[in-house]
Amino acid sequence: ENREDMKHVFIIGSRGLPAKYGGFETFVNELVSHQVSDNLQYHVACLSDDSHHQHSTYKNVDCFTINPPKLGPARVIAYDMMAIDYALKLIQKEEIKEPIFYILGNTIGGFVAPFARRIHRMGGKVFINPDGLEWKRSKWSKPVQAYLKHSEKMMTKYADLVISDNEGIESYIQEAYPWSKTTFIAYGTDLTPTNFSKDSVQVRTFFDQWGIEEKGYYLIIGRFVPENNYAAAIREFMASDTRRDLVIVCNHEGSSYFEQLRQETRFDQDSRIKFVGTVYDKDLLKYLRQECRAYIHGHEVGGTNPSLLEALAQTNENLVLGVDFNRKVALNTAHYWSKETGSLTSLINHVDGQPESHNLGQAAKRHMQEHYTWEEIVRQYEDLFLT
Repeated sequence: ENREDMKHVFIIGSRGLPAKYGGFETFVNELVSHQVSDNLQYHVACLSDDSHHQHSTYKNVDCFTINPPKLGPARVIAYDMMAIDYALKLIQKEEIKEPIFYILGNTIGGFVAPFARRIHRMGGKVFINPDGLEWKRSKWSKPVQAYLKHSEKMMTKYADLVISDNEGIESYIQEAYPWSKTTFIAYGTDLTPTNFSKDSVQVRTFFDQWGIEEKGYYLIIGRFVPENNYAAAIREFMASDTRRDLVIVCNHEGSSYFEQLRQETRFDQDSRIKFVGTVYDKDLLKYLRQECRAYIHGHEVGGTNPSLLEALAQTNENLVLGVDFNRKVALNTAHYWSKETGSLTSLINHVDGQPESHNLGQAAKRHMQEHYTWEEIVRQYEDLFLT
């Protein structure tokens, strides 16, 4: 089993396989599903509530469970530390040469030093993915933001390589931590069109339920958090002259932010604004993207946003908040707006009066096809792990 030329990669920091969530879990799942090289053996830490140090095989991956103590928010730090500790014992026991640890996120940063030293002593390497400015997210209290910022800094100090999935993040890391060795490998997306058509039962049921029609709505899909700029998008949309609807797909049920947003924007007094809850059917999501008049993207922090890639892969026209991260992904294949009052409103008014631009959509799809397929991303990762 342990061939001499086999490269062992230990992936720490995702919730594990098979992927049930978004973000890092999806990434790990795609990485192992598109594996090409026979010289790579992945080992993936999996967060568990009921088993500990149990191994199973999933798509040729060695998955091992870690059940950290239930410490509230600190549990994820314990999870990463226990996962690395267990992996190091495994490496020693099986005499694995030159292991690579790929740590996703900065959670463990404040405690990374002794682990990095042990990995280096064993001839291993530490690669990290810094999870796009996590400390900027409004969900964190000030002390947590301070810890995450410190954590990010420590991670870059001890890592052999910082892998960013967005060039905006990479240049931020280079500027903030000039000692870092960095590289950029994008995030992939699914470019296949929807299997649904206008007559699909799922489509008609949904469209009738919400009173919407093809090309008769603008669309937002995303995590329901303030830094995705829901307030700005809704306010600007309400100020526009369009007779079309604004369909918002997100997990708003039972969220206090929903109530706050309602008071802030009074969207409940505008019949065009339609919060439709979460949609899990991938084909329905693709159909919604394909058939909207335009997609509105307001994400402001984070790395390459999967929702932006999906919009570029499926929608003809995208109205994108013009921050550095988003521009690095969409280039000249989208319309841009700023947070200045009136910017998105006038963009909507402009688009709304024009026939739909298929050129923009085709350019976006070409751009995704060339740089953002999982096959292409995995090829770059394998080259990196095997050099």
